[in-house]
Amino acid sequence: MSNHARTFVGFGFGPIQSGLFLYEAFRSGHFGRLVVAEINSALVGAVRDHGGQYTINIAHADRVEQATVEGVELLNPNDAADRNQLIEAITCADELATALPSVEFYKTGGDNSVVSLLNEALCKRTPDCPAIIYAAENNNHAAEILSDSLTSEASINVQVLNTVIGKMSGVLDDAQAIASLGLATLTHSTSSAVLVEAFNQILLSRVTVPHATRSTDVFIEKDDLLPFEEAKLFGHNAIHALIGYLAAQCELVNMHQAGQSDHIMTTARHAFIHESGAALCRKYSHLDDDLFSPSGFAYYADDLLTRMTNPYLHDLVSRVVRDPERKCSYHDRLFGAMRLALTQGIEPHHLTRGAAAACQMMHGVTPFADRAALASTLTNLWGTDADQYANTLIDLTWLALSRSR
Repeated sequence: MSNHARTFVGFGFGPIQSGLFLYEAFRSGHFGRLVVAEINSALVGAVRDHGGQYTINIAHADRVEQATVEGVELLNPNDAADRNQLIEAITCADELATALPSVEFYKTGGDNSVVSLLNEALCKRTPDCPAIIYAAENNNHAAEILSDSLTSEASINVQVLNTVIGKMSGVLDDAQAIASLGLATLTHSTSSAVLVEAFNQILLSRVTVPHATRSTDVFIEKDDLLPFEEAKLFGHNAIHALIGYLAAQCELVNMHQAGQSDHIMTTARHAFIHESGAALCRKYSHLDDDLFSPSGFAYYADDLLTRMTNPYLHDLVSRVVRDPERKCSYHDRLFGAMRLALTQGIEPHHLTRGAAAACQMMHGVTPFADRAALASTLTNLWGTDADQYANTLIDLTWLALSRSR
């Protein structure tokens, strides 16, 4: 089988699918068929009316450029005819990618859910026809969750890969912002624009299924992905959130405005390199990887700090700080990074400033009355996840809140 006869199938047509997986599959030139399952009928119709084409906007450090992807089949699994075509495409797919809001969506939709469609189609494949599935949901165990949902018949010669996606992306619906930035909408009949950064160095679990090959060769395989997943969550995500919550305190609108604040960026850089970074380097010092060396992590941090505040990415502070309850959960980016630092003997005072700002946003405009009020909020949020570090995390956060008054 020639490379050009390969089939790619995606699930979900958000910015990660359209601006990363599908875009890279198209750009590789190795696929003869590009298929995406999408339940938004208006979006499906818009791409079809545009001849199977759509346009994304790619933010570089000094400009935004447009890229058009062609030959895309958007299929709605809730439509019987589309569903049949989708099952046929999955049956012969070489590479697939799920890019859904969360792993909970794997089983959403009954007989038309991702899991149901995969189980129905993959079991029709012959054992000598391998396939790989990129699980792009923001969960360190997304691949295992999806794999466990596949039947034994469907999982033969199929491997689900975890991913670490450091590519920032979003969808803009503000017509004034789209016009002022000179962005192209997804199609001529849609009002929204997909804006992604140029960065595309995505990390994957090592492919081990026999005879499987990847044609999306810009991605990088790692034997053990967990250290890099932690670097993403407790480094990239934690510091992105910290900048966002400190920016919100200053009533800034865009993340690039935060990049112009010496106070915010000095705090962010110290937290990134000397707290979460130092903790990650200590934890994974045994690995032969430059990322987990002091100089390698400093380079990683400085590159990300520049990318996070890129004015051409037009990243809104309101987007970065949304859902503070999730971001303040015990094992998530803020308190998870602080806890990691404590386990490595590092006091996370700069990280704490971001956590404190997030807690105050979660609490509302009224300041916490005392430490007990903060402790009640956090212990209720953390539940049984809390461990021996919980009181120290509360103490540090209360100290930061007290100093900010």
